Amino acid sequence: MNQPRFQGATILLTRDNFGCGSSREHAPWALLDQGFRCVIASSFADIFYNNCFQNGMLPVVLKADEVLAMMKDVLATPGYQLTVDLGNQTVTTPDGIHSRFEIDPFRKDCLYRGLDAIGLTLQHEAAIAAYETRRKAEAPWLFADLQS
Repeated sequence: MNQPRFQGATILLTRDNFGCGSSREHAPWALLDQGFRCVIASSFADIFYNNCFQNGMLPVVLKADEVLAMMKDVLATPGYQLTVDLGNQTVTTPDGIHSRFEIDPFRKDCLYRGLDAIGLTLQHEAAIAAYETRRKAEAPWLFADLQS
């Protein structure tokens, strides 16, 4: 990653079980801080995989031989660029080879719309406010000022 030709890369190619040992969101945060928006591997640690989605990063699972071929081509070809198409769920190499990946439709929609857990909750802001108003009227003692 410290080679000039990799500067500005937004896709990270990795190996099996990527993110193992990473039980907190710091690993995806660090990758996002480096500019990565997608990580491609043949498998991921479950916690890392889920944390990627929570932070707006796409983890793509491809076959091990597909990932290895891409890695070899990256090293052999200056200027090599992959294209990740979330809509069609494909990764395309410069020579036009398409590799398909699966993604949960809900997670796909959240990535498209830039929604995290807070954003999903705020979609119901009016209903939450209405509930709070109703609840204060139903049980005002729950909202009494306890400082007096």
